[in-house]
Amino acid sequence: MDIKRTLKNNRFIRAAYIVYHRYFGYRRSAFGHCDKSVIITPPVQMGKLKNIYLYKNTNISGDSIISAINAKFIVKSNCAIAAGLKVYTGNHAMIVGKFCTEVTDKIKPAGYDKDVIVENDVWIAANVTLLMGVTIGRGAIIAAGAVVNKSIPPYAIAGGIPAKVIKFKWTIDEIMRHEAILYPPEQRFSKEQLIQFRLKYEKD
Repeated sequence: MDIKRTLKNNRFIRAAYIVYHRYFGYRRSAFGHCDKSVIITPPVQMGKLKNIYLYKNTNISGDSIISAINAKFIVKSNCAIAAGLKVYTGNHAMIVGKFCTEVTDKIKPAGYDKDVIVENDVWIAANVTLLMGVTIGRGAIIAAGAVVNKSIPPYAIAGGIPAKVIKFKWTIDEIMRHEAILYPPEQRFSKEQLIQFRLKYEKD
């Protein structure tokens, strides 16, 4: 008998393992990347740590669930994430002739798993859900309770179910001043780029 498999399938041992990690933390070396400055406040439940990348000065608060089984969850630098974050990098597939409970990752068609990316300087409020394939643009704010199923542009404030851009948090000139202080020239958005973001997303 395979002792390792027997232990893995024992529900009491599995429960103890989950509780231990949820409340007492994870080894940084187990992540795809986890900077030494990252703060993770338990309880947090994370799936497949090798697919989770957390960069410097990022905080993730408790009661969060991050499911990154077949795609990556990437949080870049200087992000603040409030309690109750839910991240799902994958979705269920429906296959003719099979019950939904029979569709495993091995037989799931391609396209149901995509990276979720949070760019630099993002504030995510409480109880936000990020669904597969979305990118939260640099400097954006996601309002409490939002469900994000489409990418959010830089410096936008978005909220709702599904999340939509409400407004941009600063004027273009303010964003340019902000970026001039924090980013080297080659990393800054140009005025033309910022105008295009607004033309695409800002409502009358």
